Amino acid sequence: MKHLVTLQDWDRDTIRSLLDRATAIKKDPWQYRDAMQRRVLVMIFEKPSLRTRVSFEVGAVQMGGYAIYYDMSTSPLGAGKENIADTVKVLSRYADIIMARLFEHAKLEEMVCHSTIPVINGLTDFSHPCQVLGDLLTILEIKGRLKGLTLAYFGDANNNVTHSLLFACPKMGMNIRIACPAKARYMPQPAVVEEARKTAARNRASVEILHDALAAARGAEVVYTDSWMSYHIPAEEQEARVADLRPFQVNSDVMGQADRDAIFMNCLPALRGYEQTAEVMDGAQSVVFDQAENRLHIQKAIMLYLLEHASRDTSAA
Repeated sequence: MKHLVTLQDWDRDTIRSLLDRATAIKKDPWQYRDAMQRRVLVMIFEKPSLRTRVSFEVGAVQMGGYAIYYDMSTSPLGAGKENIADTVKVLSRYADIIMARLFEHAKLEEMVCHSTIPVINGLTDFSHPCQVLGDLLTILEIKGRLKGLTLAYFGDANNNVTHSLLFACPKMGMNIRIACPAKARYMPQPAVVEEARKTAARNRASVEILHDALAAARGAEVVYTDSWMSYHIPAEEQEARVADLRPFQVNSDVMGQADRDAIFMNCLPALRGYEQTAEVMDGAQSVVFDQAENRLHIQKAIMLYLLEHASRDTSAA
């Protein structure tokens, strides 16, 4: 059974085929109107979201399927009256595919262990593969290629988006620079960086961890940032975090160091005046809403890929 847990697990050819299929789906969505006919997607939400919920639900419905929203905060699972194993075993008898958006990555891995249908990581504290696949689709559309490009990421790098970028970019032959404070709490996990550097060496790409925003931006074709205050971060930490991360704000000075045709990305939600200035967020180089749209198209491709493999696995059994 194939699942989408992290992009560490998927090779370059698989990722490229998904990007190609997402491109085809976006170009002619009507051709895929029955691709999920009578298939049921269960969406388990422990952590709230606008883009993840709506894009998955719309994607399933537009392809003729059904989507069920399962809110952990009002469920026996969330109340501790039922465990993950039993929940997933039951859902495997009812549905065709699961998407889970959770706080702890370990919970997702436990779901995968007990599921007999595909599981998609809609986000955990460690990984956000759907977001980054949508990002790659956006970059490919605008730049016409991935190989040889340099993506520079700014801000808190000890998060799910940064880890997914580190797994994905080197596989596609992209260079990646991380610009973050020189404190462990803001730096990507060492094991992820080590894996990314091994992959980069095989693909003639590079991985750099820098603590100078202007140096990181120099010549980059893609400039990327993410929220300084994710859902799980206590409000009382905001003042200290803003002080630490302010030198890594994406502003006109940072964009001025990047390639003349560089694009600006943020996976959203975004706060103008924090991780980026309003002039960057709303400027001509910003593609943040293209990113948001492309979540829909890439997730359609992901669901179809996993469902097709599940059908083959069932037939073989």
